[in-house]
Amino acid sequence: MRIAIAANENAGLEANVSEHFGRCPFYVLIDVEEKEVKNTQTVENPFFESHGGPGQVPAFINDQGVNVMIAGGMGGRAFAFFEQFGIEAVTGASGKIQSVVEQYLSGELQGKKPCSQHEHE
Repeated sequence: MRIAIAANENAGLEANVSEHFGRCPFYVLIDVEEKEVKNTQTVENPFFESHGGPGQVPAFINDQGVNVMIAGGMGGRAFAFFEQFGIEAVTGASGKIQSVVEQYLSGELQGKKPCSQHEHE
C-alpha cells in the first residue's frame, strides 16, 4: 500500500501535515507492508504555485501509485476525483507525518469531510 500525505516542508516523516492537500508544497509518499513503513519519499507538488486546474492534483497523486491520500482537509470535488481513481481520501490529520501514519494504520484516523473553505462545492 502506498500512502501520500500532504506536507508543509521537505522533512519526510518529521514534516508537519498540511491543512489542505492541493495547496501544500510537498507530498510524503510512504510504502507500507503489513502495517510497517518500508520506504518514504518526498515529492514536490508541481501545482503548488498555481493550485492546478480541476483534477490535476488528484491525477498527479494517482500517477504516484497512491492508494490512500491523507491531509488536514480537502474540498468535495477533490473527494470525487480521488473516488474516480480508486484512492481513499482521509482528512482531519494534523501534527507530524510519522504520528499520522501510525494513527491511520491503527484505525484512529479515518473518514473524510470537506474543509470549511470548500463546503459550497
